[in-house]
Amino acid sequence: MKSWSAPPVPRLPGSGRPLRVHDTATGRPVVVHPEDGRAGLYVCGITPYDATHMGHAATYLAFDLVVRTWRDAGLSVTYVQNVTDVDEPLLERAERDGIPWQDLAHREIDLFRSDMEALRVIPPQHYIGAIEGIPDDVSAVEQLLGTGAAYRLPAPEALDPDGPGDVYLDISRQPAFGAVSGWSRPEMLAVFAERGGDPDRPGKRDVLDPLLWRAARKGEPWWSGGALGDGRPGWHIECSTIALRYLGMGFQIQGGGTDLIFPHHEMSAVQATSLTGRQPFAQAYVHQSMVGLGGSKMSKSQGNLVLVSGLRRAGVDPAAVRLVLLRHHYRTEWDWTQELLDEAGGRLAAWGAAADQVADVPVSDLDRSTVEQMRQRLADDLDAPGAVRAVDAWARSVTEGDVSCSDLVPLAVDALLGVPLPAPRGV
Repeated sequence: MKSWSAPPVPRLPGSGRPLRVHDTATGRPVVVHPEDGRAGLYVCGITPYDATHMGHAATYLAFDLVVRTWRDAGLSVTYVQNVTDVDEPLLERAERDGIPWQDLAHREIDLFRSDMEALRVIPPQHYIGAIEGIPDDVSAVEQLLGTGAAYRLPAPEALDPDGPGDVYLDISRQPAFGAVSGWSRPEMLAVFAERGGDPDRPGKRDVLDPLLWRAARKGEPWWSGGALGDGRPGWHIECSTIALRYLGMGFQIQGGGTDLIFPHHEMSAVQATSLTGRQPFAQAYVHQSMVGLGGSKMSKSQGNLVLVSGLRRAGVDPAAVRLVLLRHHYRTEWDWTQELLDEAGGRLAAWGAAADQVADVPVSDLDRSTVEQMRQRLADDLDAPGAVRAVDAWARSVTEGDVSCSDLVPLAVDALLGVPLPAPRGV
């Protein structure tokens, strides 16, 4: 599947600092700066049944900062993102709206790409649809059955009621289960059903066992699964196999929203461990907190959405939208408001006014210290608000203090924060 176009990213003099992030699995900060200079990032992508809202945008911008900070520190980055282009929510929405599920998926994926381009999010090198990964899923599920890590359940409602049936992972055989989330069993049970699980499925050895392969049902898409029979993969196995193919076991960061900690990231990791016999799946798990509207989490199911595409259609500068997101630390929950957007517009204007006063002069101490502050803040658990404050201080010094500055800070604002500032007149 094709990704979106990459924004230009200026190269800065010097080098950024090693990135330190908060690891969900251990609850502690960890430095993710591989000695061999090659870093791997896997971020769980959209299920394309609706448009990109601010919760999505906040997530992909957070990991855009990871990529930018790593690159500024001299690392070579391999970024992988999936698209769950076949799953229950997509099929249900397509049926509700009376359109083919493939058309709905293609429409929303195209809209997502255009939203990411507008927000100047660096694209993944590997943008992989779940459907593309089905051959790897089949091989993985066959392997898990062969080792006894998975089991079959009859599926009398399947197109072939006497066929191989559905396949589930047996979590009782997985000692690593629970290592990513650290959740108690009651905590897991409280969200399992609403986050794609099927605890009420008769015959499961444990209600938390995740689906690996679903036998073909009437009215649902299916693919040939060889000895598994016709069907389609479960949700979690797609990320296990895509990450293993393009990054291998032990890559640096697995990312997504906090709503993916359990079951999705837990199950993806434990499946990969069962397939490879190794740990960890990822060296750090980084999660973006939820963005709300009117006191409730912004979500497609609730319909309380502020859409990137809607703001764009209304003429809002995507750079202002990006600045709203940068104002909040990725591990802090917050609510979208018009006041925040107005503030971001004012900040963008103030930064632009300062950039307009840039002169063809040597790099100043103010330039150097501002860029160093930006690098320090981003390397410290992606402290984008701290980096924004550093630029605020620079802009005030330039516009109020009549300080001569070079173009270093505007270039850094573009390279590190992804916010392009207008080229100064006469330079």
